[in-house]
Amino acid sequence: MSRDRQDREGTMTRMGTRIAAWAAGAAATLAALPALGQEAAEGAAAAAAASGVPAEAMDKGDVAWLLVSTLLVLFMILPGVALFYGGLVRAKNMLSVLMQCTVITAMVIVIWVFWGYSMAFGDAPSAFWGGLGKAFLSGVTIESMAATFTAGVVIPEYVFIGFQMTFACITAALIVGALAERIRFGSLMVFIALWVTLVYFPVAHMVWDSDGLIYGWGALDFAGGTVVHINAGIAGLVGAILIGRRVGYGRDNMAPHSMTLTMVGASMLWVGWFGFNAGSNLEANNGAALAMINTFTATAGAILAWIAIELALRGKASMLGAASGLVAGLVAVTPAAGFAGPVGAIVLGAGASAVCYWFVTVAKHRLGYDDSLDVFGIHGIGGIVGALGTAIVNSPALGGVGYGGLGMGRQFVIQLQGVLVTVAWCGVVSAVLYLLVRAVMGLRVSEENEREGLDLALHGERAYGA
Repeated sequence: MSRDRQDREGTMTRMGTRIAAWAAGAAATLAALPALGQEAAEGAAAAAAASGVPAEAMDKGDVAWLLVSTLLVLFMILPGVALFYGGLVRAKNMLSVLMQCTVITAMVIVIWVFWGYSMAFGDAPSAFWGGLGKAFLSGVTIESMAATFTAGVVIPEYVFIGFQMTFACITAALIVGALAERIRFGSLMVFIALWVTLVYFPVAHMVWDSDGLIYGWGALDFAGGTVVHINAGIAGLVGAILIGRRVGYGRDNMAPHSMTLTMVGASMLWVGWFGFNAGSNLEANNGAALAMINTFTATAGAILAWIAIELALRGKASMLGAASGLVAGLVAVTPAAGFAGPVGAIVLGAGASAVCYWFVTVAKHRLGYDDSLDVFGIHGIGGIVGALGTAIVNSPALGGVGYGGLGMGRQFVIQLQGVLVTVAWCGVVSAVLYLLVRAVMGLRVSEENEREGLDLALHGERAYGA
């Protein structure tokens, strides 16, 4: 006898014959409802099958996972990126970094709702942008749905909007690291508003929208290797070159003021990145599981590779090195998270970590640019290695999911095309925007303000006590 039936019979015994009769009638009615519902569902399924169009279905598990993933990506920014970057700057600039990350996040959220979502994922049949048909979320209601990667499986469009919104926010916030300790607050905000509009939204459309140019080529970017990391890295590099080096660069001590906070921020990034990568599957299924395990393994491989290089070359492994390797691994696996096998992800993370190490410790100094917190060296280079490496680790021989008939060589060429278009688009447009803002407002604080620190000079506050 089932528990439900036992409970029902106990109730009838206690409540008497009249209530028992009522309960029996109600039970009969309720028993009929599933049958009616089943018949309706079968009828809908039959109609969908006859039309050749899969019946749309929303799974509450998918929705719940995307809601959590959205919050995890926000957690990556605030407080993750803010603390990671904040610990890396000098104490006199800690609060300025927190302010920049916080206000950028708020501003990009508003821009995304006003026109960003429409430009990236609107209905215009363009290879370069989605148009303005969904500006101010026009036509989006609580009933509207967005497609996933499984035919007939949908999620609420508001969930998709919110999830993709956090990607735009973190991409813009990452740029802060290249310009830290010397850029004007207002100038940075104006640049970011222009940059997400003219760089991020078009690139997101080209890579992730079914009408997009790079998407149409067959380029693979599971969670944002090109859209997020190459974009942010190139914008950071261009900005670092145009704004110039910090006062005292190469002479004064510019070591991180708090590796503790940097480690805390890096750890938050790793945790939040599971929403970043596994959430990009849009469904809580085996694809999300693959992206999750790869986010573990690639990151671990990258950390070990970075500190192994430090031990071999310097004789000491540093917390800064471990944190840098952690981020490099996360960046590298982002485009490959849903395609690589766990072992291939380890190799990809370790390889990217080694390349990023060389750029951060050797190439940057030889070239003479001041990328304050190595946005280009880790995000830009790590994103490029990850995007190209996706073509390799996707091989079934390495545990990947395969190429759908293309082959490794062809997929590599397609990935390279996507990287080159992103670098060119972002590089040229970013340079124009930096120069425009510099001409109108100026980019850099005065030398006096820079020496004093941006916390007091721009915000009138200190991160720590007097």
